[in-house]
Amino acid sequence: MSRTYANGCGLAAILLFGVVVAGIRGVAEHFGAGAGAALLYTASSLFLVLLSGLPKIRDCSVAYLVAASALFVGYEICFSLSIGYAQSRRQTLEIGTINYLWPCFTVLFAVLMNRERPGWLIVPGTVLALLGVGWVVGSESAFDLEKTLQNVSSNPTSYGLALIGAVLWALYCNVTRRYASGRNMVSFFFMLTAGALWMRFALSSEPLAIPGTQAVLTLALAGASMAGGYALWNVAILHGNISMLATASYFTPVLSTVFASWLLSTPLEWSFWQGVIMVTAGSLLGYLATKQKKVAQLAAT
Repeated sequence: MSRTYANGCGLAAILLFGVVVAGIRGVAEHFGAGAGAALLYTASSLFLVLLSGLPKIRDCSVAYLVAASALFVGYEICFSLSIGYAQSRRQTLEIGTINYLWPCFTVLFAVLMNRERPGWLIVPGTVLALLGVGWVVGSESAFDLEKTLQNVSSNPTSYGLALIGAVLWALYCNVTRRYASGRNMVSFFFMLTAGALWMRFALSSEPLAIPGTQAVLTLALAGASMAGGYALWNVAILHGNISMLATASYFTPVLSTVFASWLLSTPLEWSFWQGVIMVTAGSLLGYLATKQKKVAQLAAT
């Protein structure tokens, strides 16, 4: 497989990741937050098995499977339910932006867990990303701390789940990077997520809506997009240019906001876009902080 083709797969995956927020919200509006999430991850699991085959569980250590499974399932549940429980489509976009703090957190956890020593850019990068979230949630005109707190307190479940999810995914990325040994277990993790969501739904009092044609179509498209994104990304990271793909992936918040705003028919003011750009720029600075340190180390040898 050529590197150019693999890079193309990676860029296509980033585009598909960009529609995930809108897809989850669309499914939740048809089926409800709990049932919608369970159905979406069930559909995605089926698509992933068709695209990538059944996972080879025996190839991984038990310790990695337990840790990675807990982090992956925890993240996906937090992510899907935070969007499903959003009180409006506008709030969905705010919560989606909070989710994209994970690149920034990934760098921070890499420092703590893998003893990496990033450059000084990590400090302004982290501050800028956090300020960007406040800018998005705070007001429709500019950052307002009082307004931010009011918005969060209006739906602490969704905002809290989004933040917890960002932390869990950052931990998952570092654990996978260190212990996965190049093995792809995403389809297995998706199956676990679907099972956990069905168990949660069975224990809840949420009703299961009778699906119509539009609901089924939305579910199929969202499931295929999510599964296709993960499948293509796996091809890309195995055979493509990792540095180029990593840099491109940091623009996912912008793409996600563009697609979600369009698909959910939710126009956004300039201050919202400013916040999204700040989150993206902050994450990029964090990434460049790790590259900065490596360049300095090479120059010293």
